[in-house]
Amino acid sequence: MTAESQQAAEGASSTAPAAADTGHHGHGHHGDSKLKLAVGAVGVVFGDIGTSPLYAFRETFAGHHPIEADRLHIYGVLSLVFWSMMLVVTFKYVLTIMKADNKGEGGSLALLALISRSSEGKRWTWPIVLLGVFATALFYGDSMITPAMSVLSATEGLSYVNKGFEPYIVPIALAILIALFAIQSRGTAKVGMLFGPIMLAYFTMLAILGVIHIVDHPGIIVETLNPVNALHFFYVDGFTAFIALGAVVLAVTGAEALYADMGHFGRGPIGLSWLTFVLPALMLNYMGQGAMVLEAEMGPRADLIADPFFQMMPEAWQVPVVILAILATIIASQAVISGAFSLTQQAIQLGFMPRLRVEHTSASAQGQIYIPMVNWGLMVMVILLVLGFGSSSNLAAAYGIAVTGAMFIDTCLMSVVLFTLWKWPAWKALPVLAVFFIVDIAYFGANLIKVPDGGWVPLAIGLTIFTLLTTWSRGRKLMQQEMAEGAMPIPVFVKSAANSATRVPGTAVFMTSSSDGVPHALLHNLKHNKVLHQRIILLTIKIADVPYVREENHCALDDLGQGFHRLILNYGFMQPIDVPDALKRVTRCGGEFKMLETSFFLSRQTLIAASKPGMPIWREKLFAWMLRNSESAMEYFRLPTNRVVELGSQVAI
Repeated sequence: MTAESQQAAEGASSTAPAAADTGHHGHGHHGDSKLKLAVGAVGVVFGDIGTSPLYAFRETFAGHHPIEADRLHIYGVLSLVFWSMMLVVTFKYVLTIMKADNKGEGGSLALLALISRSSEGKRWTWPIVLLGVFATALFYGDSMITPAMSVLSATEGLSYVNKGFEPYIVPIALAILIALFAIQSRGTAKVGMLFGPIMLAYFTMLAILGVIHIVDHPGIIVETLNPVNALHFFYVDGFTAFIALGAVVLAVTGAEALYADMGHFGRGPIGLSWLTFVLPALMLNYMGQGAMVLEAEMGPRADLIADPFFQMMPEAWQVPVVILAILATIIASQAVISGAFSLTQQAIQLGFMPRLRVEHTSASAQGQIYIPMVNWGLMVMVILLVLGFGSSSNLAAAYGIAVTGAMFIDTCLMSVVLFTLWKWPAWKALPVLAVFFIVDIAYFGANLIKVPDGGWVPLAIGLTIFTLLTTWSRGRKLMQQEMAEGAMPIPVFVKSAANSATRVPGTAVFMTSSSDGVPHALLHNLKHNKVLHQRIILLTIKIADVPYVREENHCALDDLGQGFHRLILNYGFMQPIDVPDALKRVTRCGGEFKMLETSFFLSRQTLIAASKPGMPIWREKLFAWMLRNSESAMEYFRLPTNRVVELGSQVAI
């Protein structure tokens, strides 16, 4: 079986270790005030963790594994929530992992690139790479469940405004989600300006609602901060407390977003807004929910635990609170969707994913992108999740396992950073890692209990995407190796072909992923057309494992003689690629480039699945399918459509 497509090796970008002088651009946030960035971070970074009060406390007591809402359990759960936020969000992410930035960028792939650069060639590198790729795959599962879970939980609050809304909750949630995905192509710059003020109002509302009930039961503050209550919960109930962790972890979902979004706001502003505003607001709300249930424990409204968040609001506040909650969940969903776009771009640039069409929705902010295939794929999955589970309580069974899995992998990657990059001594690193691993394993283990109730969904999504990412990466390397075996050294080609072939006016740009040897397209052009252009550029795009490359390090040029030039364009994994724009700035190889006199030659490969030891046949066929559906090099590199020539050959891997 054959598959025809643009080849991932010829005419594609290739990853390359960042040279010592590669450098990086700033991210544009250094000139802004720390306070302004902290407010912006509230609007973007904390949406996911900020919407957790809508369902986290409820699910602990009234979820799939309910526990009695008495004084012992409420104090125990609130103490678990507080210390989870301190250990997972504050100590692990804000104070530790966020120090491991890759030139200002965070996230699993950025951390993976940082580790790979420092440990290249070492035997233990490949398991670390696989872990980082699996964390990336789990993020996609999370980015499908988060919008479904958060928007559905907020729209369920409409039933407290008017019982007549109950039959329409799922349709309303679907309408909101479909509209959210539909506007992605227009960019989020204008909408994003409203995110900060809305989320500031939302977190303020959380705090006020909490305080209203805490004043009736002020002792709950001391009981929540007291870790003995959490330990007592485990001492008395043991396995029940362990199961409760599966719901308590919902309170810290979104913690990994702090690290992933670090490049947009910086570590300082994110830490500032978390410690001074977001954390206090969240804990006040959780304590308010607990105080309300405790006050009603012996009264006629002991059913408050069925949905404490929406029942803690005064009747006059119902409409504004529900509207604000829905807006907050839309913002949380937007942040996750934007994160999926950004992560996909990184994966494409780093060679883990085929080329996809990437549209830039802002002329000034290069980080604002839109990827149609990812957008519509996420939308379909989110709709299926809402229809399949039907309520936020059912979705909670599926929520958490992807997040805790990613958090566990982050700790594994962090252990490599502590020992190999930061050179921490064992006496200092092991206690820190022991605490993080104990917490992560406990949460992940508690969420494994959810697998039969729906936890298998994000795991299945993660495993599927992991298979796709690793198949593409492996197939791409095999194809590059196969094509490199028969490559002719460029000095030999220049001497033999330059004088024997007819030279014609103009410039020919031959794109190749390898900076060694003669591109296949050049060989085919000479073989079939028997001509060479006066100026020949052998162009390689290299993606460094840093987010941004400085302008002075963007271009490397080598004159090979006889009108031949080797040109290497260096990009960071967060930078968009525009070949014509880059060529306009190159003047040291025979004058400026005129697009009307320049032709771009790409190699088009037919992949032939063969029984070689490289990959199983089913993975070769999967790789061939991914090749067929990848974006053409012409569109991906923004080449002028009327100046591109494709020349084909067959490759067996």
